[in-house]
Amino acid sequence: MTNYCAFSKEHKCIKWRDYELTRHELEEADELCHSNWIEIQHLRDYIDRLQALLTEHGIEIPSEY
Repeated sequence: MTNYCAFSKEHKCIKWRDYELTRHELEEADELCHSNWIEIQHLRDYIDRLQALLTEHGIEIPSEY
């Protein structure tokens, strides 16, 4: 997409600003999703270690809801 429009008086695309904002929001969402996934993996590893310790000490792991 370019910021040029042959049909506009100033030759500026009226959708350009929307395009830029949407692209920026998608980049930000991608960064947040990546950070969230890293945190989820960290928490999953932590849960696995805690479950292993409970099992190792003969403590029953509560069932899921």
